Amino acid sequence: MPSSQTLVVKIGTSSLTQTPSGHLALSTIASLVETLSSLRQQGHRVILVSSGAVGVGCARLGLTERPRSISMKQAVAAVGQGRLMRVYDDLFTTLGQPIAQVLLTRSDLVQRSRYVNSYRTFRQLLQLGVIPIVNENDTVAVDELKFGDNDTLSAQVASLVNADWLFLLTDVDRLYSADPRSNPDARPISLVDKVAQLAELQVEVGDRGTHWGTGGMVTKIEAARIATTAGIRTVITDGKTPPNLTRILQGEDLGTHFAPQPPLANARKRWIAHGLVPAGRLYLDEGAVKAIVQAGRSLLAAGITELEGEFQPQDAVQLCDRTGKEIARGLVNYSHNELQKIRGKRSDQIAAILGYEGAETVVHRDNLVLSLA
Repeated sequence: MPSSQTLVVKIGTSSLTQTPSGHLALSTIASLVETLSSLRQQGHRVILVSSGAVGVGCARLGLTERPRSISMKQAVAAVGQGRLMRVYDDLFTTLGQPIAQVLLTRSDLVQRSRYVNSYRTFRQLLQLGVIPIVNENDTVAVDELKFGDNDTLSAQVASLVNADWLFLLTDVDRLYSADPRSNPDARPISLVDKVAQLAELQVEVGDRGTHWGTGGMVTKIEAARIATTAGIRTVITDGKTPPNLTRILQGEDLGTHFAPQPPLANARKRWIAHGLVPAGRLYLDEGAVKAIVQAGRSLLAAGITELEGEFQPQDAVQLCDRTGKEIARGLVNYSHNELQKIRGKRSDQIAAILGYEGAETVVHRDNLVLSLA
């Protein structure tokens, strides 16, 4: 095991809180703090993505169920976040480990300048030996710019900092072919070479989290897809036993491992692939698909058959084949209104159709990233 690796550890509400009260599971948190501090002392760079603010806020306010409205959830999160950070700070301080609170919204990663600034902030904190504790900024986030769950947030952060490992700590010890809590025939899965392989393994994935959480296994698998395509080994394992992190790093066969795929070396392309939210979809003919996938060419207007969504120049879009399967994504040079007029047309016809000179390409290959199957 290399002496210094970058580790992103996400712990869910189900692991941080007691059922059914929603109060903090202090013994688990103390064990997590001790484990992360130890890993930091061993030379690893550690980032913690922590859920629990809404659950803690609910317990603090005496609420018996998770709020549904955005405004109520944001208010409760504001109450819970301070309490959660105080507990972390008290425990980490006891071990002499400095921490920092980092609250993110999706727009921090969507805008290129803020994405770069976020990266520099994390890099500086890690160089200082600090453990950043990350959560979504529920108090100000709006639906269009929400990660939606901390599994996705942790994968985006792991991609941002080019992490070596992403650990998803949850209420089961690994991924199973079905929910082991309700299906006695569920089979454990130790290794997934590619996320697409799960369909072949006939894995049943529920879409519900716990009473207090927002996730569920489906969001963890999506997080694993994001992280592994960024070249990050991802592990789903038991959140009630944080010392397992050290054992996994030492090579023990615990949890479900998702093998990393060859990463994108270009930081800008990593941002396009993992940081942006596509605003539309472009459907391509077979010739355009072949030119992009096999020859690495740019997308021209002639290859577009249909389009969906409302977008402006430099927005991210998905490039799909006729069946709707995503083959790539990239930054578009035209708005949806302009593309409706020029789709299917040759590049030398664009000026006459639009009445002004436009870009020769719809998505230039320098701003285009192939999607992994």
